Amino acid sequence: ESFHSIIKKELIYQKKYRTRAEATKEVFEYITCFYNPERIHSTIGYQSPMEFEKAYYSKMKVA
Repeated sequence: ESFHSIIKKELIYQKKYRTRAEATKEVFEYITCFYNPERIHSTIGYQSPMEFEKAYYSKMKVA
């Protein structure tokens, strides 16, 4: 999975941006609000990064 191809298909090619600042803002929001917290990743067992971190840190507290 290539992050760059995903962001292009899911965000960038879907809209025409008026300014570079507008594009930058939308890319930042996509990464911080959707891609990192919600989108599942195969390298971490098909969990979202937020789910993975929650499980990881709950194991750390027990140890």
